[in-house]
Amino acid sequence: MKSSGIGGQAVLEGVMMKNHSQYAVAVRTPDGKIVVQKDSSKSVSDRALFFRLPIIRGVVAFVESLMLGLKTLTYSSSLYEEEEEKQSRDRKQAAGGRAKDGKKEETERKETLQNILIVCLSIILAVAFFMLLPFFLSELLRPRIASHTVLAVIEGALRILLFVGYVAAISLMSDIKRVFMYHGAEHKTINCIEKGLDLNVANVKKQSCYHRRCGTSFLLIVMFISVIFFVFIHISNIWLRMAVRILLVPVIA
Repeated sequence: MKSSGIGGQAVLEGVMMKNHSQYAVAVRTPDGKIVVQKDSSKSVSDRALFFRLPIIRGVVAFVESLMLGLKTLTYSSSLYEEEEEKQSRDRKQAAGGRAKDGKKEETERKETLQNILIVCLSIILAVAFFMLLPFFLSELLRPRIASHTVLAVIEGALRILLFVGYVAAISLMSDIKRVFMYHGAEHKTINCIEKGLDLNVANVKKQSCYHRRCGTSFLLIVMFISVIFFVFIHISNIWLRMAVRILLVPVIA
């Protein structure tokens, strides 16, 4: 199966698909219509050679993928917020109310700030839960286990168990389960394209909902590789060991 270079992700009630610098988001709105937005996203690696160097380009791609994912996820959620605001305005107009000029711009600025804060908080929580928690749990065993290698393996095993348990737990939520279904639909579509079949509903339905370049599987692979990395990194200072683990995550990814 030849790689198409196309990637994507699930959003709220829809999917985002990207091919090189072009991407499109399709979202099913509350009234059943499908809204499609097309746009471009140029990488900083196209502007300077430095960002195309090995390892550097990987970190850049990782961060840019995260930012685009957030942007499209925010867009999909905004469609539902707009629908709620529209219903609220209709109720106010029916009651004789009137919206003030400039209120929309102020709301958009607040939403942008909220999104930035949400991303920062999400990153902090992810690092604390998937990186620091397994690290400190394994450190509790250090008085009983002298081997650095064994402790590194235990730490990695705890990290993988936490990640798998987290994914399994959130999949029980109805909204997240719905997002996972769109995630599978995205995989089916890319599999159809990479097999050289005509892109239609009948051909897409026949495809597997699993894909070898799945982002979730990628995170799991990163965790396995990090176990190997940390086995060979010996640092006596506990705070320095913790800092190295955090700083090496984007490099390993």
